[in-house]
Amino acid sequence: MKPSVNLLTPENHALVLIDFEGQMAFATSNIPVHELRTNVAIVAGASKIFNVATVVTTVAEESFSGPVFPEVEEFYPIATSGYIDRTTMNTWEDENAYKAIVAKNKKKLVLAGLWTSVCIVGPVLSAIEEGYEVYIITDACGDVSSEAHERAVQRMIQAGAIPVTAIQYLLELQRDWAREETYGPVTTLMKKYGGSYGIGIHYAHNMLKH
Repeated sequence: MKPSVNLLTPENHALVLIDFEGQMAFATSNIPVHELRTNVAIVAGASKIFNVATVVTTVAEESFSGPVFPEVEEFYPIATSGYIDRTTMNTWEDENAYKAIVAKNKKKLVLAGLWTSVCIVGPVLSAIEEGYEVYIITDACGDVSSEAHERAVQRMIQAGAIPVTAIQYLLELQRDWAREETYGPVTTLMKKYGGSYGIGIHYAHNMLKH
């Protein structure tokens, strides 16, 4: 009955959201941006529901890349969330970002962001080298082409990173529908952002009166 230590729990990892900004999204083409935004909302919402230790970092926010996605700010408002702005493409090489991530004191790290082949590869490879167990939410990452994204994911997997998806991340944290304190927030999040799965929940809640 004991679950695998390889499963993510709300307490055993930190989430790092990297560069979900307009300028970075403009050139993203491996995934439709509306789908990317939806997946980002699921990830950010999941981390907020389960109180996951989370770091939000941006690059050149005011001078080039612009503000974060509304879906990030919905759950991590800029006024209270302490975004860390960088000049480095590799988050791991920025002193403030590095200190913020390490300070979470988690040996598992989950990353998502733009672009996969630059701003995700850098910290993933760096964290693995320092002994962290690293997960990448592949459908909440984007790049300038499918080739760029896929080669980056392949490179990280070969280095030891573990790929997951946005809904997989959410449901792995929930794990048991009897966890009533998060059941409502999780299903509400999915009804809003869960596509066909979410509309199925909406149908069930209304027709079956759950």
